[in-house]
Amino acid sequence: MKRNRLPLKVLIVDDSAFSRQTIKTILEKSPDIEVVGIAFDGKDGINKILRLKPDAVSLDIEMPGMSGFALLQWIMKENPIPVIVVSAHKDDSTVFKALELGAVDFISKPTGLASRELESIEEDVLKKFSSLAYLRMDKIQGNISLLEREKTESNYCKIKNSKVEIIAIGASTGGPTAIQSIVTQLPEDLPVSVIISQHMPAGFTKQFTERLDKISAVSVKEAEDSEPLRKGHVFVCPGDHHFMLHKSWSRTLVHLKKSVPGDHYVPSIDTMMKSAAKHFGTKVMGIILTGMGNDGKAGMREIKAAGGITIAESEVSAVIYGMPREVILAGDADKILSLEDIPAEIIRSLDRE
Repeated sequence: MKRNRLPLKVLIVDDSAFSRQTIKTILEKSPDIEVVGIAFDGKDGINKILRLKPDAVSLDIEMPGMSGFALLQWIMKENPIPVIVVSAHKDDSTVFKALELGAVDFISKPTGLASRELESIEEDVLKKFSSLAYLRMDKIQGNISLLEREKTESNYCKIKNSKVEIIAIGASTGGPTAIQSIVTQLPEDLPVSVIISQHMPAGFTKQFTERLDKISAVSVKEAEDSEPLRKGHVFVCPGDHHFMLHKSWSRTLVHLKKSVPGDHYVPSIDTMMKSAAKHFGTKVMGIILTGMGNDGKAGMREIKAAGGITIAESEVSAVIYGMPREVILAGDADKILSLEDIPAEIIRSLDRE
């Protein structure tokens, strides 16, 4: 639920003076955010969390002494509040480990380079911290428990043919954990293609897909331009592109469109879903997951208008209910399901002859 006009109090925990100051300067540009303190390492972070009682934490993972991981685990156990982790490397898979441990989202570590890069980071930082005003911490903890249960469950289930040929999934804040929860439960013999647009900075999607591929029965990869869709495969849009499709003879190929400055949502869920509706019509299943804003609203409407199946994550499980809520209020969700129930619904939908 949105906070009642009170500024979001943020504590910055980072051993880099430049990174601390840059994030502080960016956050202070928002009248809805107040930086209440700075901490230099994990132990200092604990002391200041207890003393300053922040609403959220910006956390560097790589710090001397008590690591960011150790502090994150302490926060989730002793003082659950939203944490956005700061990643220094785009090829750093540890950021996704942090998401599994309970971090809400991540941002790129400021490097002090080109002004265009800093502008991009500024937009990302403000958007993600502003979204925390709509976040429910209990949903994050519930989804972590769900991931733990899924690690012990079988992911093989024989599926019959159905009219669905493609599943399009869109998500934003809280999405990586939600997507992992769904994809890791898809069976090895999945008779459809899955395409995914997750709002994520350029470079990080490669690590995200490689991690998913290792723990899933289906094959997961970062989508490449002009490659054909394949059954039993999951294709994730690169972070600086938009996902589209086009037909070439009897095949459906991936068409990646480079994002440009000013694009509000990247990758665009609407763009992906509209393209899927155009090329697959009644054979599309659209799924909208957690996230702030309305990306996916127009795309889900086109899928529904084309006769496809539309599923929105329910308020029961959504970390941020914004995007699913927009689809539901527009009357374009055929089903409203908790995250826990979505994989079973996918399998049921594909099990109809």
